[in-house]
Amino acid sequence: MSITETTKKPSVLFVCVHNAGRSQMAAAYLTSLSDGAIEVRSDGSAPADSVNPAAVAAMAEEGIDMSTEIPKVLTTDAVRESDVVITMGCGDSCPIFPGKRYEDWELEDPAGQGVDSVRPIRDDIKARIQTLIAELLAS
Repeated sequence: MSITETTKKPSVLFVCVHNAGRSQMAAAYLTSLSDGAIEVRSDGSAPADSVNPAAVAAMAEEGIDMSTEIPKVLTTDAVRESDVVITMGCGDSCPIFPGKRYEDWELEDPAGQGVDSVRPIRDDIKARIQTLIAELLAS
């Protein structure tokens, strides 16, 4: 086995309340833009029944299909297994483990908004993801 095969990929967990908009868009961008170099998870503290259709439409404009994604519930294991945990308005519901990198991204909630209002949120997330990829793959 080569060294590259045994090196663990960095892993990132995105958490928001409903796991229907911000965290789903962030996970989709990270999956797409990292070309598989980073393990990606996305969960919610109180998941919605479905992903926000405006978020799906906004990401489709970027050539990223989120139409089959399903909101998932946040588990302690998901946090434990992630190197970086990025919260997006879930407050104290995210468990804290020593040795993890935690960030809180303050982003407007796209819930109940149309695609015109979701685009700037999407673009902000994309810029943050590009910075995150550069940081994780440089170390």
